Amino acid sequence: MFSNLEQTFRWYGPSDPVTLAAIRQTGATGVVTALHHIPSGDVWSIDEIEKRKSVILSAGLTWQVVESVNVHESIKTASGQREQYAEKYITTLENLSQSGIKTVCYNFMPVLDWTRTNIDYRLPNGASALRFHAAALAAFDLYILEREGAYKEFTSQQQQDAKLFLDGLTADEKKTLINNVMAGLPGTKDVLTIDEFKAHLGKYKDIDAAKLKKNLAWFLQTVIPEAEKLGIKMCIHPDDPPFPILGLPRVVSTENDLLDVINASPSPSNGITFCTGSLGARPDNDLPAMIERLGEHIHFLHLRNVQREADGSFYEADHLGGSTDMYAVMKGVIHEQKKREEAGREDVAIPMRPDHGHKLLDDFNYNTFPGYSAIGRLKGLAELRGLEMGIKHTLYR
Repeated sequence: MFSNLEQTFRWYGPSDPVTLAAIRQTGATGVVTALHHIPSGDVWSIDEIEKRKSVILSAGLTWQVVESVNVHESIKTASGQREQYAEKYITTLENLSQSGIKTVCYNFMPVLDWTRTNIDYRLPNGASALRFHAAALAAFDLYILEREGAYKEFTSQQQQDAKLFLDGLTADEKKTLINNVMAGLPGTKDVLTIDEFKAHLGKYKDIDAAKLKKNLAWFLQTVIPEAEKLGIKMCIHPDDPPFPILGLPRVVSTENDLLDVINASPSPSNGITFCTGSLGARPDNDLPAMIERLGEHIHFLHLRNVQREADGSFYEADHLGGSTDMYAVMKGVIHEQKKREEAGREDVAIPMRPDHGHKLLDDFNYNTFPGYSAIGRLKGLAELRGLEMGIKHTLYR
């Protein structure tokens, strides 16, 4: 039997209420983390990298994946400073490589890393989940942000639904909605103000999807050759959600987008973080087929499930529930592992982590990052671990 997937847990560093000791008890052997205290664009020094690595090793775990080395906005907007920030990015990769950390996740989403309208959506069993409610985001966009040109992007019915939703909110609920939408800054609990967000939007006023994709190609063509020399695997994370929002373009949302990423700088170092939740929020993404066609480029797996709704809304479902057939996804991943073993590749044990767990039981006593509770993710990891074992024993034992 070939290697199992490398089981990892995301950890937000020493301030994370989910401790390394707790992570070790889940059965995970690896940690996915980043130096969130270093501002985006600044170099990660070897000293800072080694300090974090030492803490993880002392807990009996390994630092398997960096998530994320964030791409500075100057690169995304192609400002005059992008060469400088690309050089700093490469220096960080050099330092990570010297410390033996060889897998780096990143994304190319403008301004916000992820967007949800509700971070405490209660399920029938009392668990708390994350939710993206289309009418709530439209209400924010049209009537709170009052973004120029927004009305052209929504149908009359969507506008009416958004107004009805907004009129049903109390003052506190309206404030919560604003905070939830503005809370997607990379790796932080910081919340943008409306004015700050409008300033960010201004930088993208003349950048459509074609221009953003061109800027992404420049980044890849600049960084990937250096990553290959260092033996580092770069793996881009899909957009979350995988469609344009708030006037911001999205360019890593579909299979064709992922192919454009791979073809922009062909290299074993240029790969994908296959996030079943982000990609699964679009009904036109056939995830098992994408794994079959793009599997050789997958360097990292985020396994979670979302329940899609007819109007484009979705919420985080159980890992083995929701709209995505997780059995078919895992079977596809295992077939890819078999191909790698037969080809003599060294990366058969693809790192995976259970993503966006529900808040369950004692999770409610801790102020964790949205989606990153301990027990909810433990439940997801246990389910995924059992699914992997069951499929492997059925197919290859």
